[in-house]
Amino acid sequence: MAVVLPLLLLLLIGSSPTTRAAANGDLQTSLKPHAACSSGQVMPRDDRTRVPLYRLPGPCSPPSSFTGAAKATPSLADLLRRDQLRVDHIHWRLSESQGVGVSEGSVKEPVRFGVAYLHDQPVIQVRIGSESKGSVQQQQQSPPGVVQTVVLDTASDVPWVQCAPCPVPPCHPQADSTYDPARSSTYDAVTCGSPACEQLGRRYGGGCANGQCRYRVPFPNSNLSSSSGTYGTDLLAVGPNSGITFKFGCSHAEAGQGGISDSDNTTAGVMALGGGPESLVSQAAANYGNAFSYCIPAATERRPAGFFVLGAPPSADSSAYVATPMLRYPRVPTFYLVRLQGIAVNGQLLNVTPSVFATGTVLDSRTAVTRLAPTAYRALREAFRGWMAVYTAAPPRGSLDTCYDFSGAAFVAPPRVELVLERGNVLELDRSGVLFHDCLAFAPNSDDRMLGILGNVQQQTMEVLYDVGGGAVGFRRGAC
Repeated sequence: MAVVLPLLLLLLIGSSPTTRAAANGDLQTSLKPHAACSSGQVMPRDDRTRVPLYRLPGPCSPPSSFTGAAKATPSLADLLRRDQLRVDHIHWRLSESQGVGVSEGSVKEPVRFGVAYLHDQPVIQVRIGSESKGSVQQQQQSPPGVVQTVVLDTASDVPWVQCAPCPVPPCHPQADSTYDPARSSTYDAVTCGSPACEQLGRRYGGGCANGQCRYRVPFPNSNLSSSSGTYGTDLLAVGPNSGITFKFGCSHAEAGQGGISDSDNTTAGVMALGGGPESLVSQAAANYGNAFSYCIPAATERRPAGFFVLGAPPSADSSAYVATPMLRYPRVPTFYLVRLQGIAVNGQLLNVTPSVFATGTVLDSRTAVTRLAPTAYRALREAFRGWMAVYTAAPPRGSLDTCYDFSGAAFVAPPRVELVLERGNVLELDRSGVLFHDCLAFAPNSDDRMLGILGNVQQQTMEVLYDVGGGAVGFRRGAC
């Protein structure tokens, strides 16, 4: 599949610099999450690798996969605490490469943190293996394999799912049937000394046992928390008419308190989308092109789902994207970054020098709240508070220090917030990406030299296209 870089780069030079809302009236909305799911369907472009993407938990999540998840919805304080731990982990990983994007002493190795932070996380369902269940007619209507619900993670490299035998504990109970490699005729363990095993390296390699390659994925304190097991291959289907032979971690144990065994997790594992050679994106590049995209639906909407797509969109769709170059750090290939040049509030550019954003901004599908350099955040906060002066201020909520009491307001109209991307293209955030729990949905880093992180609250309702092979990122507003 052709990669869309040429058209995206043409957009960088020749497209209109901004997309505006039609009127302020379009920005007025109730910001409370809906409790019920509507019957309307969002139909993005037809693609053989397209699958629905859900928020966990949410009114439109598949009930069979998320039974009981809503009961464990964390408090805002706990959600923000876990969000900050993920941010700390990303900064720590980047600091391993000669202090990339950090100042000395500003980043410390984070304490115990797991992948169990699953409130408002993007998840998809895939099929792994060749095991078939049900009648012959049912098998003909759906492809073989075990359905597995996995978290999409753009900041990790090794995909993994829980595999039988996986006793609870140390494994966590999951809603889907556990994938059993012994029941799949197409499963093979990766052998010790093979190129695939050697590729795991020191970071992800877990040694050998009985001639089989072992993997280990730290979460992220490598001495306390991890997923580990056999590194194997089997068939993976993403979408109804797709399939590849897929290398992944077959997890038989999860170690460490505060890890994935927390009670709010019912998923099977993690689908890694990072830039490392082990990720789904790298493995599928020969079949579908070195690109992927997703659209995370807003929590304030009742639409059934967003979507995830492996591969690039048709070239005719390229004009719909606001595009910018993709940045990569060769010594830390996991992460995808873009560079901001400024931020505007209701069309007024903040007085922040572009050098404040020079280190870059990491795109992360699992961090919730966007992190900015303190200088940029203070300017945004001041402008935002000015436009929101008509509303009643509320006390800070954890790291969110600009909050409001909307109990007396039938509708809320936050100001338009736009991100000025490298080469001048401007991306207007959806109104749902401006406020989070009635607070400004941004937070400051502790140092201007630390990299920013564009979180999933700001990404929601947009298709975010990662043209990895072409070195560009595209944003398509109103995609889900």
